[in-house]
Amino acid sequence: MSLQKIIAHFDLDTFFVSVERLNDASLIGKPVIVGGTRERGVVSTCSYETRVYGVHSGMSMKRALQLCPQAIVLSGSRGEYSRYSRWVTDIIASRAPLFEKASIDEFYLDLTGMDRFFDPLKWTVELREQIINETGLPISFAIASNKLVAKIATDQAKPNNYIFVPLGQEKEFLAPLRVNKIPGVGEHAYHLLLDLGIETIRDLQQANSVMLEQHLGKHGGDLWRRAHGISNSVVAAYHEAKSVSSENTFQENRSDMAFLESEIVRLTEKIAHELRQDDKMAGCIAVKIRYPDFETQQRQATIPYTCYDDELIAHAKDLFHQLYRNGKPVRLLGVKLSELTGEALQTNLFNDVQKKTDLYKAIDDVKNRYGKQMLTKARTTNK
Repeated sequence: MSLQKIIAHFDLDTFFVSVERLNDASLIGKPVIVGGTRERGVVSTCSYETRVYGVHSGMSMKRALQLCPQAIVLSGSRGEYSRYSRWVTDIIASRAPLFEKASIDEFYLDLTGMDRFFDPLKWTVELREQIINETGLPISFAIASNKLVAKIATDQAKPNNYIFVPLGQEKEFLAPLRVNKIPGVGEHAYHLLLDLGIETIRDLQQANSVMLEQHLGKHGGDLWRRAHGISNSVVAAYHEAKSVSSENTFQENRSDMAFLESEIVRLTEKIAHELRQDDKMAGCIAVKIRYPDFETQQRQATIPYTCYDDELIAHAKDLFHQLYRNGKPVRLLGVKLSELTGEALQTNLFNDVQKKTDLYKAIDDVKNRYGKQMLTKARTTNK
């Protein structure tokens, strides 16, 4: 007989805004929007002081400022968000038996079986207090019998609080909530449900599942199950992907700077392309140099999560110049990207990111169709 699941869901409250306020206390209590500029872009995160005006994540900056013209707009500190996210991840990893990092600011913990030794609620409260005390970040959580109910409950616990949903009370807990509180109910589905007279999750619980499938397809049946608090989704164990790297041993030792720099660019371009094909970003970059006497040196740096050539190349060249003994012949050069993750894509809801993402997608499409050498930086042809 399998053990009854005990799932905790943690969510850092208004994460980007909270980080900005830790670095600038004058922002506390004021309406803050993190995202694009005042003229363009979208809202990535907004403070509760702006939400009372109807501002929400994903809204165009233009519309947000129409609703709350007094809002303070920040372009975002991606490096700081990555650093704080890693900090919270490390705290959770040091204590949780099994956890999943669902996004840069969201975690699921599987505490199944812990009740044989500890009180799971007390344990989770203590973990939350540790995160708050060490990082200064507000964080909410909920405990329930599955990931779905825990996530919905965490949203109800905010700001900076927690909820426990006892086994068997999932349906009762969900019933009074608006139907769009169910993850996966977007604007289109929400309005379809409203047209059917379904406003609350209780309405959805009492609806005919066959009728729902007629109007919403397979999604209708899935929504009916979710309304009853039924979910079989498992906590996927979190692990940092290892790394991607590339290196080149030269046929002849090389010391000319133009060639060495172009090789750094070429190697970085190559692994950045691989990174994007896997929908990953890197949080650490390293450069390796081997000299003719086989002396090998390496230097690495923690960086804001990225997968873009121009950003990675700048870091790689900087590390190369820190490491290289000027004028000394080189036998081998290598570049490695590590701390790979897919969750950090959230940090890229800022000014020119969509345009840059579209550009690199177009470049990658050409490379995938005609070969990786079809498009290269001009500097890499300097050989």
